[in-house]
Amino acid sequence: MLEELKKQVYEANMELPRRGLITYTWGNVSGIDRETGYFVIKPSGVDYDVLTPDDMVVMDLEGNKIEGKYKPSSDTATHLELYKKYPDIGGIVHTHSPEAVAWAQAGRDIPLYGTTHADYFLGSIPCARNLTTEEINEAYEKNTGLVIIETFENRKINPVYTPAVLCQNHGPFAWGKDAAEAVHNAVVLEEVAKMARLTESVNPDVKPAPDNIKEKHFYRKHGANAYYGQN
Repeated sequence: MLEELKKQVYEANMELPRRGLITYTWGNVSGIDRETGYFVIKPSGVDYDVLTPDDMVVMDLEGNKIEGKYKPSSDTATHLELYKKYPDIGGIVHTHSPEAVAWAQAGRDIPLYGTTHADYFLGSIPCARNLTTEEINEAYEKNTGLVIIETFENRKINPVYTPAVLCQNHGPFAWGKDAAEAVHNAVVLEEVAKMARLTESVNPDVKPAPDNIKEKHFYRKHGANAYYGQN
């Protein structure tokens, strides 16, 4: 099972440069096996050109390295907190993709302006608050995860229906049922970030899309009554 998960997580990581979401090693993907409680994540700072499935690092939910010759991604503790809090999350991705980062650096949610956004996210993409000095110095990566959770809990956002967040002055995290879906959502996030920026450049006074069109487009692809596609 873990060998197959390592292959899946490797392939998901390799999708990041193919999709133009990362430069150099500015990103990471993980995936979890809920039966064992182990998750697999990209090693820290290893160039994508030399990365192999065997280089993936296996971790447990206590933060212990179970298997791997490298150190895990520096963002491992953030992934870990999200996996512990939300059992429906099966894969997580972090990038520094420029369109999403622009919104994160501006400290703004990405508003839902149209149906492309609504097909994947039920509402705006939230931007979490900055960490305090104490949170940064104490356990930066862990507290990044906790601030993401705080944002979703305080704003009563369903992380399954809005599978992405912006960390202020940092960048985006996205997730899904597995590593591949997490990357898919990260690709869409980058596109809707770009569309929102362009929309505001065309009309600075634009308002978010009405709830009826937002909900129609989201629920025709998600939930018990979804009918989009060939399912």
